[in-house]
Amino acid sequence: MTKKVSIRTFGCQMNQADTEIISSLLTAEGYCLVAEEDDADLVMLNTCAVRENAVEKIMHHLDSLKGLRRRRRGLVVGVIGCVPQYYREEMFQKSGVIDFIAGPDSYRKLPELIRNAFQGIRGAELFLTQRETYGDIEPMRSGSISAFIPVMRGCNNMCAFCVVPFTRGRERSRSLQSVLDEVRRLEGQGYRELTLLGQNVNSYRDDEAGADFALLLDEVSKAAGEMRVRFTTSHPKDISEDLVNVVAQRENVCNAIHLPVQSGSSRMLEVMHRGHTRREYLDKIAMIRSAVPGVALSTDLIAGFCGETEEDHLQTLSLMEEVRFDYAYMFYYSVRPGTYAARHLTDDVALEEKKRRLQEIIDLQSGISGEIFRNDVGSVQEVLAESESRRSSDMLMGRSDTNRVVVFDRQHYQPGDLVRVVIESSTQATLIGRCQDPGEG
Repeated sequence: MTKKVSIRTFGCQMNQADTEIISSLLTAEGYCLVAEEDDADLVMLNTCAVRENAVEKIMHHLDSLKGLRRRRRGLVVGVIGCVPQYYREEMFQKSGVIDFIAGPDSYRKLPELIRNAFQGIRGAELFLTQRETYGDIEPMRSGSISAFIPVMRGCNNMCAFCVVPFTRGRERSRSLQSVLDEVRRLEGQGYRELTLLGQNVNSYRDDEAGADFALLLDEVSKAAGEMRVRFTTSHPKDISEDLVNVVAQRENVCNAIHLPVQSGSSRMLEVMHRGHTRREYLDKIAMIRSAVPGVALSTDLIAGFCGETEEDHLQTLSLMEEVRFDYAYMFYYSVRPGTYAARHLTDDVALEEKKRRLQEIIDLQSGISGEIFRNDVGSVQEVLAESESRRSSDMLMGRSDTNRVVVFDRQHYQPGDLVRVVIESSTQATLIGRCQDPGEG
């Protein structure tokens, strides 16, 4: 009898891409994928360990599976991805519902782990390798409009707060040829947009082909045909003029760059081991904007890192005012055991103070984003329609070249269409408009 598998994905775009790889591996073994956990013989959680609240969500979900196991005798539960790689065999003590665990470099071992689990044998595969890229596996994608392509895995930067080097291992890159082959397959299958993924895409290297990330992006843009091309994430210390020039010169490469800064204080950036100063970050921003007028810039910000003073916090606010990011991912610091900060620094900013500073960051960014979006009212945006709007089937939702979310009247258009939209109003996070009439200037 065919076993049914439900995979729930937590966390980043890389985790979503990993789920597509895992789905391909399991369907090749004869498993049937189902959307609902209530219908499954096997439930897998593909997990993220970057922040404490992400781990708490996963533990709450594991608690909820206890009831499902009582209703479905023989149900097998696996936890895969960054959380088990981070906590290792301690995961089995954290939740008695877990039957097997596997880290991000161990997905080829999943069929064996699953077979053993159905026979009542617990298992763990948690090795990290500098060779695994899964570049030979064609992902099983659920959509047909946008696709993720991981081009490199792991990170060597060792920022003081970050668990990625411990959960994803050292940097390693796919071959240039394997990436281009996948791009051409997607173009042939009618996809409209692709996103190149890496913990730090700037670290991409194919020494045999003599390719860095700028060359890869240039070659991908040529192979992509009419597909839009995006990429994430870039590290400020590594982003190059060559890369930015590719963004400027290639029409199908979107004018949006995510450049995490974490803090506006040079003192805090040094404590965080970020490898750049505030001035160096601002110089990179100026270089990007000079080459790509109208580029959309986004970032990550942490409030209340170890030793952060009120003056450091004000420096972050002033950096936000100076750069005026289009949007930001904003969090307060939570200790991640095993990191440099956990081992060598003191988490000395009170929780209430972290929350206050975070709220000030959120309030400032909301105001900046709202103003930037209001400035787009009256403009015409080229929008790739992705889906129906959640509020009405008469509206479509998509994203502009600068990664803005746009909602518009659908008329005769369908998801996957590229539509010129006249922007009539905005919120702090969304542009709202109508399809441009034929012949309308």
